[in-house]
Amino acid sequence: MAELVPIRKSKSIFDEVERMRDRIMRRAYDIFTSNGGLFGRDTEDWMQAEQELVWRPAIELSEKDDEFRLELAAPGVDPKNIDIEVTPEDILIRADVHHEHRKEEGDVYACEFAHGNLFRSIHLPKKIDPEKVKAEFKNGLLRLNAPVAEEARAKKVTIAAA
Repeated sequence: MAELVPIRKSKSIFDEVERMRDRIMRRAYDIFTSNGGLFGRDTEDWMQAEQELVWRPAIELSEKDDEFRLELAAPGVDPKNIDIEVTPEDILIRADVHHEHRKEEGDVYACEFAHGNLFRSIHLPKKIDPEKVKAEFKNGLLRLNAPVAEEARAKKVTIAAA
């Protein structure tokens, strides 16, 4: 059974994106200094910081019949922990993801399960109507439907005869 996920309407998600960028920047700087301040590794330090702090799950964004459909793969995430914010131009999806090993499960030699912060910001090619966005979560897949706003839809123009 699919579980509905609440959606918050926001004026802007810019502040949240900036906060996450700042966290990544601070961590990248820590990595830079811990490596002895070696220049020329900017990209590697940034990528390592991003990988440590943010889980960016796979998405698919499509449009059909004046509606965007966003699918986000988030296996193992509890839908109660998912936070969705929408503006007419953007969708922000966040969740805290926890994966722990229990001693009774034995020794763990490899683990690639995501943990930390799920954080995806999707800028849309057309404006949507935030009041009509719906989301549901089923079998590790978040599905979000967002109708294209009336003013963003193509309109047919009739040519008047002269």
